Amino acid sequence: MFDRLQSVEDRYEKLNELLSDPEVVNNSEKLREYSKEQSSIAETVEVYREYKEAKSEYDDAKEMLDDKLDPEMREMVKEEMDELEVRIKDFEEKLKILLIPKDPNDDKNVIMEIRGAAGGDEAALFAGNLYRMYSRYAEAHGWKTEVIEEHSTGLGGFKEIIFIINGNGAFSRLKYENGAHRVQRVPETESGGRIHTSTATVAVLPEAEEVEVDIHEKDIRVDTFASSGPGGQSVNTTMSAVRLTHIPTGIVVSCQDEKSQIKNKDKAMKVLRARVYDKFQQEAQKEYDANRKSAVGTGDRSERIRTYNFPQNRVTDHRIGLTIQKLDQILEGKLDEVIDPLIVEDQSKKLESVED
Repeated sequence: MFDRLQSVEDRYEKLNELLSDPEVVNNSEKLREYSKEQSSIAETVEVYREYKEAKSEYDDAKEMLDDKLDPEMREMVKEEMDELEVRIKDFEEKLKILLIPKDPNDDKNVIMEIRGAAGGDEAALFAGNLYRMYSRYAEAHGWKTEVIEEHSTGLGGFKEIIFIINGNGAFSRLKYENGAHRVQRVPETESGGRIHTSTATVAVLPEAEEVEVDIHEKDIRVDTFASSGPGGQSVNTTMSAVRLTHIPTGIVVSCQDEKSQIKNKDKAMKVLRARVYDKFQQEAQKEYDANRKSAVGTGDRSERIRTYNFPQNRVTDHRIGLTIQKLDQILEGKLDEVIDPLIVEDQSKKLESVED
């Protein structure tokens, strides 16, 4: 492990040199690439240096014990060594986690797609609850939410809503929301007070940059049409809505949120690029050794990951057996109590595979 850490520190120093090189400074692409790489290993280097400093202090204190010290001084040195030993162990555990291969998508913005599934209007209303929950969560983290496409039911719910969350590290936390979410509650239209079960699916895609996925203009069919509102009525007489079809994969994306056709096309391209990128990633994941997959989920969007039980104010995440009696708070966007344990579990499993 320490050979790897030394290599990381050496690379950090080399990047310092490169970022001062005039040739790199004048090359915006190289400058961005090296800056991003240095930023990604900065925390590891900082903790490794703190570890080395603590280890050096511990070794110095240990040497002092070999000299003839009076009892009071010897006791002070031993106390210092005990404290340093705890710090060293903490640093070692932190360094193990920092050496886990990082998901290259973690720092990216997120494209989320929520769809009402089983349960008709009640599923659509639940999709609306989920959208509000993620919007509140994004707001709490200082991230910006931007709707791409929505098909509302007119009752405050959504058959489908697609939106972008712009914010550093958004994907690193929201990627665990991928899957089927189940709600158990008494619908407002239920006169008998019976609890109904409905589901909504959530897809979480990292926003892909142009350099990461090669999409040629000749492979895209562009159709324009008039925007429509709930129920299908026309809300715009101009052909501002855009539908993009990626011919090689058959992926279709439409956007009518903006009044400008250019802006709609730009938004639709972001979603199309993310879906094509995700498709390639999903195909690559199928070839990945199943034993190496994280315990927090396979990424299969049909997998039921969480249940929201309204009568008992309870949220249960089935992947890690977590139950929290704070449904009302979770729906207000206080999701970290669910996401933090998922991250810990994910890191633990990845750490096991690294140590194997």
